[in-house]
Amino acid sequence: MYKKLALAALLLFAFNTLQADYTLKPGERPKSRIDRMPKGVVADMKQIPQDPAFYAKQIKSFSKSKQKKLDRAFNKKYFKPWELTHIDIPKADFGWETRFVTKKPIYKENGTVIPPYRYNKWLRNAQMDQLDSKKYKAITIRRTDVKALPTSSAFYRDPKKVGEGFPFDYNQNSALHINVPLYISHFSRDKRWAYVRASYSFGWVKVSDLALVNREFIKAFKNGNYAMTIKDNLRLYDDQNRSFSIVKLGALFPLSKDGKSYLTARRNAKGQARIHKVHVTAPNIIAKKPLAFTPKNVAMLAREFYGEPYGWGGSYACRDCSATTRDFLGAFGIFLRRNSSKQAKDGQSINIKGLPKESKKRTIIAKAEPFRSLLYVPGHIVLYLGAYKGEPVVMHTYWGIRKKDGSKLITGRTIITTTEPGKERADVKERSKLINTLKSIVNF
Repeated sequence: MYKKLALAALLLFAFNTLQADYTLKPGERPKSRIDRMPKGVVADMKQIPQDPAFYAKQIKSFSKSKQKKLDRAFNKKYFKPWELTHIDIPKADFGWETRFVTKKPIYKENGTVIPPYRYNKWLRNAQMDQLDSKKYKAITIRRTDVKALPTSSAFYRDPKKVGEGFPFDYNQNSALHINVPLYISHFSRDKRWAYVRASYSFGWVKVSDLALVNREFIKAFKNGNYAMTIKDNLRLYDDQNRSFSIVKLGALFPLSKDGKSYLTARRNAKGQARIHKVHVTAPNIIAKKPLAFTPKNVAMLAREFYGEPYGWGGSYACRDCSATTRDFLGAFGIFLRRNSSKQAKDGQSINIKGLPKESKKRTIIAKAEPFRSLLYVPGHIVLYLGAYKGEPVVMHTYWGIRKKDGSKLITGRTIITTTEPGKERADVKERSKLINTLKSIVNF
């Protein structure tokens, strides 16, 4: 009897000592001022089905071989920063932030002009003459913002003008999930920021939000067996049950060898990455990648985005239009880059520019693939869901609809509409309607 009790105690001790260092649980996005922004409503949002499941039955077959091929390409692009030997940013994209702050006035949110001595301090801190001087490899240890310049300060164009001011902080370049591979070009003068290249964006990340990796880490982490979060606004807790990071839908986690837990990185006292296990409390919050492209899965995933406030560049733990499309398609193994213009080139493009309105609608319904085609207009990109009563229907994170007086009816969140949201309103500018500006269908 004593031996049995001793064995049971030993097994219990072993079980407890093998528990994961982190725990991933359902959570909530912290409410912020972004939730208090105007949220205009148009007739589409009341008159057409708002449940993605209604449209999910229209999806067409997606061969497993094609999906796996896309997923392999996704993984290659995702981990590419660990293979870089220099910054490979196109010349057209490089240095835009310097031009932005020096060519025209930039403003604080309250409308006062930011003086040259202020932004010149940011530019000196960036010390871009040190480009590619470090060539380190790293990884994000939590969800983090990517800044255009190495400062937490926001800067805007004139807030008095339509479409400028809050929330359009031009220093908010993007946001990165936890577990994103990075190439570090160099550090800021104050050593608080790293200039990084990630798979889908580049810019300045806080040093405290990343950890340096070596060959051994890369070999263990890049194991070819990955999962992705399929529920939004999860929370990662550390071994002291403290909330460590928000985890958005679309974050990648390698599977552990035990097949039951996942891997993540923790930063040690020297700034180096160490692999730790993640225990998941609910089976429906993460799934092996790529997720099967089924009516049930596309509807389930799309619901996670619906209604989320518009977050420019991923600000306030929310998404803009391209972040929504990227995170939705990523779970199915389709890789997209940071902004709408890049995403328009990530798939097979069909030109619809210049077609009459009704002809354009017919072409979209005939040639776009429900839940895996995008519709693109410069500055905006949307996910095609399918057709309803002869009208193409889309889901998009939409800031607002242009009116005849130049202002906008702010919708400010992820909505489901036709390609003519606001068509019932006499004050909507016809030429600026989505259907009249759409340039291309992007198929995968």
